[in-house]
Amino acid sequence: MSTPRPIIAVFAGGTSAEREVSLGSGRACAIALARTFPTRLFEINADALPAGLDPARHVVFSTLHGTFGEDGGMQRLLEGAGVGYAGCDVASSALTMDKTVTKETVAARGLKIIPGMVFPSSGKPAADEVIARFGEHVVVKPNDQGSSVGLRIVGAHSELVEALAAIDRGNWLIEKRIFGRELAVGVLGGTAMGIVEIRPKSGVYDYASKYTKGLTEYLCPAPFDAATTRRIQQAAETAFAACGGRDYARVDFIVGDDGQLYLLEINTLPGMKETSLLPMSARSAGLDFTALVREMAMLAVQRFRSVAAATHL
Repeated sequence: MSTPRPIIAVFAGGTSAEREVSLGSGRACAIALARTFPTRLFEINADALPAGLDPARHVVFSTLHGTFGEDGGMQRLLEGAGVGYAGCDVASSALTMDKTVTKETVAARGLKIIPGMVFPSSGKPAADEVIARFGEHVVVKPNDQGSSVGLRIVGAHSELVEALAAIDRGNWLIEKRIFGRELAVGVLGGTAMGIVEIRPKSGVYDYASKYTKGLTEYLCPAPFDAATTRRIQQAAETAFAACGGRDYARVDFIVGDDGQLYLLEINTLPGMKETSLLPMSARSAGLDFTALVREMAMLAVQRFRSVAAATHL
């Protein structure tokens, strides 16, 4: 009996603050995937599986970002329903969504992390306490959101007081601000691709700099010598493996003015428009957007076929 050809079910939208970003990613990926596979785009509007999803026919390619999409929630539903999907599994998705746990996990593998502190909105530290530990130059951001949602760059006591006062829900992270060169590295099948250097014209890679055309310059491949390039790529592969990564992710770093490489975070479902960082990283490794999404989906398609073949033995 021949192995069935699955339909790629692209998930887009979701219920998080990153819904609009996800819708853009989903549309771009669905168009590209349709060049290789039968493809259907599902717009997700609730924290639930959509109607019409069939584990015998569909392989999910999720472009959901943020809460429930990227944190293991949707992945848990898919596994419970027996639906195959591309990307990281429940455990690694949940782990990497928590920036602090991610940092602790990769630090245990020898990678450098930025000094910081995590706290709930109900237990905010005093500004004086933060400054005593990290100095006035700090970054304030949610511990479990992406796309720089809620990011605040602080450079003075008064700014920190204002940033802390604005926090009214969730878990937050304050880190010492490291000045240097911000980088993104795509990982596909456990192997690092090209290094993208991110140069926001404002000096801060916030939501506006990410999603407003012309506000950020991207250099890919980043201008490093061969030895430094490989060191950064190996660090990305180590971080991905340490967190139990599967299939693909984007690993973000900063090279400080001190020359040290610090992990920022791991994005298991990063932005996936043609101009996004992961596709940019892939292009410098010789994969255009269509080839990239085909390879990303194929890892899950191969698992689907293995399960189907075993079922029919």
